[in-house]
Amino acid sequence: MTEKQPKNEKAGIQVITRAAAILRVLKNAQSGMSLGQIAERVGLPRSTVQRITSALAEEKFVISDVNGGGLRLGPELGALAGNEPYNIVEHCRLLLTELTQKTGETTDLAVMRGIGMVFLDQVPGTHRLTTVSKVGEVFPLTTTANGKACLAHLPAEEAIKLIRNEWDRNGVQSDLNTFLAELAQIRSDGLAYDLDEHSGGVSAIGFCFTDWGGGLHAISVPVPSSRFESQRPVIEAALRETAAHIQDTFV
Repeated sequence: MTEKQPKNEKAGIQVITRAAAILRVLKNAQSGMSLGQIAERVGLPRSTVQRITSALAEEKFVISDVNGGGLRLGPELGALAGNEPYNIVEHCRLLLTELTQKTGETTDLAVMRGIGMVFLDQVPGTHRLTTVSKVGEVFPLTTTANGKACLAHLPAEEAIKLIRNEWDRNGVQSDLNTFLAELAQIRSDGLAYDLDEHSGGVSAIGFCFTDWGGGLHAISVPVPSSRFESQRPVIEAALRETAAHIQDTFV
């Protein structure tokens, strides 16, 4: 005889399922969404979505977009990303270490979360002059190698929303068609470049990959710009080899 599940337990499970659906919708949208848009995507009443998102907001799992674009994923998810539930950090650690051994440079692993790239792991380089970022730090999308790599993997409409959002927030005046052409080149070539764009004196090369759950991650190699050109061929070759290993893993 099967024991009946208590009503309150069923209700609790249902709320968790609905909350997970809402978070997935926000993750896939990659930009702010209104309550009505979320309700339509998950097939729930707007009042139910409002109640669940209010609870998620209290825990900082979702936040309101500063530019009035609705709700988006919050910083607490970025913090939790450091403990990647399916061990993406542990899985990629050896690859990062091998990259550093091949290039002598720092290697980074980041995940795309909402409107930025959250750093999950880093292996410091062996040179006296190296570049270092903090795990958990959030970097922009349009001026970083890892951000550009992930933007190039998104549908054009979503990528354009994120690009315009970032440029509007930072008062950037740039040509969208030129940037989209750069993303097209990244899709074709597989590697993205930051040439003194995010931080003066630092350049980087990176590539994007999709994990088991469909999330966008990137591995990148930041380099002091003073030795970027001399190191560029070595880094490009090492990153392409790593990208091939990643592709074999996540297909």
